[in-house]
Amino acid sequence: MLDWGIMVHYFPFLLQGAVLTLKISVFALILGFIFGISAALLKLSKNPLLRSAAGFYIWIIRSTPLLVQLFLIYFGLPQLGIDLGSFFSGVLGLALNIGAYNAEAIRGGIISVPSGQMEASRSLGMSSRLAMRRIILPQAMRIALPSLGNNFIILIKDTSLVSTITLVELTLTAQRLIGSTYKPFEMYLMAAFLYAVLTTATSLVLGRVEKRMAY
Repeated sequence: MLDWGIMVHYFPFLLQGAVLTLKISVFALILGFIFGISAALLKLSKNPLLRSAAGFYIWIIRSTPLLVQLFLIYFGLPQLGIDLGSFFSGVLGLALNIGAYNAEAIRGGIISVPSGQMEASRSLGMSSRLAMRRIILPQAMRIALPSLGNNFIILIKDTSLVSTITLVELTLTAQRLIGSTYKPFEMYLMAAFLYAVLTTATSLVLGRVEKRMAY
């Protein structure tokens, strides 16, 4: 039998963890989008050095576990004299991770835009940079939006990994409450419910944005 009384009593504590989860997700989303669009443009660059650097970033991030990346930033960087603290380490680790996946989604969107669009823009007197910003990227983002939305939902769930670097987000809040209540099923059930609320709300918002961008 579920202990509803203890679930109601401790729900506000889990809600505080969910707020931190959302905060980490939003910061990582913004930073991850910047990393993604930068890496996508660099990978399409004519400069082989920039292209290789972007390719290496995408390859190394996609080839290694997120948990190892978080440990490298949180436990490894202080050895080199760089201590970002748990919050910024978590945000940076998640942003670098999602940035690599965003880069491939955005690059795919850019490639999908017919090349004639760029040629037409150049014939109107636009520079390549201006044509990319005003003509190509808006169309590419519309194409890439479903993949970017999927990456964001995965990011919300991946925030549970930052509990391993002492960030008291939703998962670690639940674990700590289990230590005092001895009610793992109830605590993890509430944590799962809050994750589901966050990801469902995000899906609804992204769905509306996708519909608006379709017209």
